[in-house]
Amino acid sequence: MERLQKVIANSGLCSRRKAEDFIRSGRVTVDGKVVTELGTKVSEKNKIEVDHVILENSENVYFLLNKPRGVITSTHDEKNRKTVIDLIPIKKRIYPIGRLDYDTTGALLLTNDGTLANLLMHPKSEIDKVYLAKVKGIMKADAVYQLKEGVILDGVKVLASKVKIKKVDAKTNHSFVEITIHEGKNHQVKRMLESVGFPVEKLTRIKIAFLNIHQLASGEYRKLSHKEVSKLYLLANKNNKK
Repeated sequence: MERLQKVIANSGLCSRRKAEDFIRSGRVTVDGKVVTELGTKVSEKNKIEVDHVILENSENVYFLLNKPRGVITSTHDEKNRKTVIDLIPIKKRIYPIGRLDYDTTGALLLTNDGTLANLLMHPKSEIDKVYLAKVKGIMKADAVYQLKEGVILDGVKVLASKVKIKKVDAKTNHSFVEITIHEGKNHQVKRMLESVGFPVEKLTRIKIAFLNIHQLASGEYRKLSHKEVSKLYLLANKNNKK
């Protein structure tokens, strides 16, 4: 049994908030009876209609996208800029799990499975998010130590679980740094690196948990396998129970 508003949202018809509005305004029926109470439980056996149109069950879908630069991580944009949804042309309503900045590229998960999305975004899940950053300056061990010990952003201490200096180019005064975090604060990686004296010039998320973008060109995407989805659930549930 699932809550009615969740079932409507998962069908791809609208967002959960919009589904709640539909219910409150008497536009939803279950087995022919108008339902206005939020939280009403329904099953696959129930006939659900919105504005007299029968709701079709929607199977969950899962995608890994290699997000290009200059694309908005959102379901829509008021300025009519291209969004990540535009890159995956399917009829189902999907949404990104977390976000990447406009100028940040790389791994992004999209789905219509709200349960998995909430699990992966929960702070307790401790899902690895691995980034490769090109920074200005020659990074040394002291900066790595600072990042792993933690820096203060907006009055809160955040830290990197792993930091590796992948390459140093003394001629151009640049370093390439791989950094792994678990949180998802706004502009977190950029702000962390800048706080230790290394402004970011280019940033790519190369991996989420065990999923990487090695086989995906910029703008390409692929469906996750059942095995991969199950593994994400196991990983998120395991960490949330700690």
